[in-house]
Formats: sequence, C-alpha cells, structure tokens
Amino acid sequence: MGKVVGIDLGTTNSLVAYVKDSMPVVIRDPNGDALVPSVVSFGDDGTVYVGREAQRRLLTEPNRTVYSVKRFMGRGIDDLRGESTSLPFNFNGEAGGVVRLTVGERELTPPEISAYILRELKRRAEQYFQNQGEFDFEVDQAVITVPAYFNDAQRTATKDAGKIAGLEVLRIINEPTAASLAYGLDQRNHGTVAVYDLGGGTFDISILKIEDGVFQVLATNGDTFLGGDDIDSLLIEGILADIGHKTTPEGFQAIRKAVIQAKWDLSDAEATEIKVQPAPGLTEGYQISLKRSEFAARIQPFIERTLIPCQQALTDAGLQPKDLDEVVLVGGSTRIPAVRAAVEKLFGRSPHTELHPDEVIAIGASVQADVLVSGRREMLLLDVTPLSLGIETMGGAASKIILRNSTVPASGHEMFTTFVENQTAVDIHVLQGERELAADCRSLARFRLSGIPPMPAGLPRIEVRFQIDANGILDVTAHEQRTDIEQKIEVKPSYGLTDEEVEQRLIESFEHAEEDFESRLLIEARNEAETVVNATEKSLRRPDFEMLAREELDSGEKDRIEEALSTLKNAMLGEDRTKIQEATHALNEATQHLAEIVMNRTVLEALSGKNVGDI
Repeated sequence: MGKVVGIDLGTTNSLVAYVKDSMPVVIRDPNGDALVPSVVSFGDDGTVYVGREAQRRLLTEPNRTVYSVKRFMGRGIDDLRGESTSLPFNFNGEAGGVVRLTVGERELTPPEISAYILRELKRRAEQYFQNQGEFDFEVDQAVITVPAYFNDAQRTATKDAGKIAGLEVLRIINEPTAASLAYGLDQRNHGTVAVYDLGGGTFDISILKIEDGVFQVLATNGDTFLGGDDIDSLLIEGILADIGHKTTPEGFQAIRKAVIQAKWDLSDAEATEIKVQPAPGLTEGYQISLKRSEFAARIQPFIERTLIPCQQALTDAGLQPKDLDEVVLVGGSTRIPAVRAAVEKLFGRSPHTELHPDEVIAIGASVQADVLVSGRREMLLLDVTPLSLGIETMGGAASKIILRNSTVPASGHEMFTTFVENQTAVDIHVLQGERELAADCRSLARFRLSGIPPMPAGLPRIEVRFQIDANGILDVTAHEQRTDIEQKIEVKPSYGLTDEEVEQRLIESFEHAEEDFESRLLIEARNEAETVVNATEKSLRRPDFEMLAREELDSGEKDRIEEALSTLKNAMLGEDRTKIQEATHALNEATQHLAEIVMNRTVLEALSGKNVGDI
C-alpha cells in the first residue's frame, strides 16, 4: 500500500504533510524540525547532501552547493540574464533549451536538483510512517504546490522533478489555494478571500471565491522573482559597499548567514546586530547595529512592489478591498512587521496569521491530497491560468485563445485560414503572455498541420483548440474542417526535460539508492550530534553555570563533559558514522546529570513566587 502526501516545494525551505484521522499533520524529523532547507550540496567523493547538512556546507563548500533552485525551474537562459552574479554557481544552456547549473564538476538541470529535495521529503515521510508502526506503507503519490504565477513550463518542470524522485504527482495546485484549504476557509458557505504569499523567492496574490464547496480563483497576480532572497541581497549589497570590496564565496555566505539571522531577529526585537564571522576574503569579520525602523525604511520599495500586483488582482476580480471577507498571510517573509502593516493598511483588515507561515502551504497540500484519494470532503478547486495563451498569426501578431485568469480546466478555440494560394501546411506557434506581438510573448511550442489539399487562400477552415487540464498543462489541437485532417500536441515547454531524460534520471536514482542511503545515515548522525552539541553548549553558557558546577556537579564531572563535547565535535568533522554515534552517546551520558539539574532549576524558576492556586 502507499501513502499520498502534500508537499510544499519551497525556494528556501520545503515541507511534507499528510492527513491522519481527518486532521493534517506536518511530518517532522526526530528532532522536531519540520523544515528541510531547499539546499543541495555535492561532495567531491560523490556524496549528495540535502537540507541542514547542505546548508552548513554553504559556508565551507559554496561552489558545490545550490540553493533557491526553484527560481530556475522551467526557465530558459534568456530569462536568467538578469540573475545576480553573486550566486556561487554558474548556469548555461542553449536558447530554447533546458538550463543547466554547474556545481562542482557536475552539470544538473533544476528539476534534477529539485528531485533530490523531493526524494529527501519522501524519505522523511516513509521513515515517519515506519516509526509509527506502518511498515507496509511507502510514499508514492503526492500533491505538490507551486506559486500561482508559475507558467506552464515551470509547472511541468515541477512534475518532472516529482517523477525523477519516484513520485506520482496527482495534482499541481497553487500555493494560495493550499493556504486557504489549510485555514479551512473552504468550509465557509460563501466568502471572498485574498491570499498574500511572500516566500523566499516568489510573491503571489490570489483572490478566491468560496461558495457551497466550490473553490474558485477569481484572479491571481504576482512576481516569480520577488521574495525574501531579494531582501537578503539588499542587506548583503549594503555590507559589501561598507567593506569596500567584493569577497570570496565563503565570505559571501558568511555575510548571507548573518543578514538572514538579523532579519529574523528584527521580527521580534526593535534592534539587532549584524555579526559576520571571519571567513576567507573577510578576515576581520564585520559587525553593525540595525534598528527595525531602519530595516523597514530600507525595504519599503520592496514592500511597495508587492502591493502593485495586489491592486491589479483586485481590479481583475472586479472588487474593492472592502468586498473581501478574509485576508491570509503565507510565507516566511510575512513575519516582517512592516510587511504585515502594509497588508493590513491595503486591505483594511487584520490578516490571518494563526498558523505557522512556513507550514501553511504543506498543510493545505495534504488536505487536497486527502480529498483526491478519500473523497471525504465535497470540494471543487477552480484555479485560473495566470497568463493568456494563444498562437502567432500572420504578420507576427499574437491571437489569444484562453485569456489570463480563465478558470481551469479550461478550453478555447478560434478559426483560422491560409494566406497563401495552394498552401498545404500550416505552422502553429503556441504563445503565452499578454503582449500583442508574438516576439514579445513567450514561445511554448511549435508544430505543423500538414496534408492540407491545395486550395485558394482563405478557403481552408482551420480550428485551433486549446485545452488546459487541472494541473495547468496545455494540449493544442489543429483541425482542418473541410478535410478532417488533424494534428494534436501536448505542449512540452521549451525548458522542460524530455521523457527519456526524466526516465534516465529515475533509473539513476534507483542505481544509487544504496550509497545514497549510507550518505543519509551519516547526515542523520551528524544532525543528531549537532542537536546534542547545541544543547550542551547552551547549558555551559548559562550565567549561573560556574556556581551550579561548584554546588551540584560531582568532582571532575565538568571536565568529563567538556572532554566528551570536544570528542564529539572532532568526530563530526570526519566521515565515520559509528564514531559520531558513539561520541554522541558518550556526551549524552556525560550530560545526563547536568540535564536533570538544569531542568530542576528551570522548573523552580518558573514556579518561583506562585502558590498552588496560580498553577
């Protein structure tokens, strides 16, 4: 038997969830961490690291590590000309072909890299089910979310990544739709909801109408190149300007880590310090104070950029802010107080923030997955296509057949004819975009309807029909009605992988399964070790530790703890999993008495000054 899960394949972090007893559950690792950083790193010995371990390697092996790969999904080399030159990996590719990222000695496509992240989520879920005693279950089906503004190529690239990871992707759904499901807004008899989704790499705004179980996206807008990464870049550029020179990849990642921490701190504090640790190219480190008000002022233009699509989506839906019943915030970047204030001011109401902003999308995806396989809830999702679809006509004009914000599944058709005497074939050029000229729109596919009998110009009647399925994938049919000649194509986006390429990647994943599993065990041992090290160091940093050691620790116990801690740190630098596990066990045993003392003191501090009636 198999389990179906919901997956949020995010720019910064990814998550997996499922529904148990009608309740969505976010799947966590043994340490309680739900987030898998969307980072992949490749060791020089062929080991592939995903998640926390890969994230750590950003500081030591930046040239072998990829992050924010979602920004590359389904995009061509021409789309990426404006990408930041500070990224620690290069990309290349031919015009009209799939982009390839150079990481170490490897060249990989974005779907291949994303597949490593999906495979890790699949592994985490299967391990979780096994620990729950459900040994017969494997995860083989998933619903995966994408930004509402993802186009056909980007959606297809996401499905390719799922296939490479060994998952049958039952449905691709928009992230704002998933967010509304997570909040249970589909249970309303009727209502209109705005979902403001500002993640690490993308921004979406969707206006949804919910009525009697029918879930309709009225309008969507956004920017696939606007997110928390851009805030980070803004702060990084300020530091680079301060120090007056560029730095090494290691130095860049040290700066990036520091500004991300400062950004997080300012969500809870009025001021913080940006502390950059010394690194190659930044030997003296860097430190500067930053107030929340200063931070808000610096990112105000960025926030304003998100409000323009919001206003356009309201216009497309024919609504005013006062017409909305609910506003939902999604994505880690919505923790920023200035963002929340701007959204509240624009829409005139306090937005929903009750659920963890990083977990909302995965929860909603799991709800949709459960609906698909169980049918326990009567619900119909009616998403929209974010951009118009059409074909090139005579003179290079773009004729739209399915308009932007049309509800999907959707279909449309138009009649065309020939412009040349005795023309026996017609080239169909499929386009996506809002511009009037084909040259200004995105090319999705080309195919030829041939075999038309010679006829005078204007006499053939050629019907071109577009059909978009529930995943937003497009089929195009050209039919000459006088002769019944027909040609049909499932539009394979210009920047997707071929079926053969996807199949080859899937085979390779099976061939390397054993070595991948061994690498996984090593990573898990390191993760567990790091948790124990962090907990121990936190106890040793307590202001009252020296007094605690004198009064309550046995003679020599402090030295034994410090020796076990040092042994474990050294073991973590190596590749011997057994040594790491043994050193972790030794530190756990050495700190058991300390942990009991700290716990007792914490409880006493919490109860100090209270009587029984207060508890």
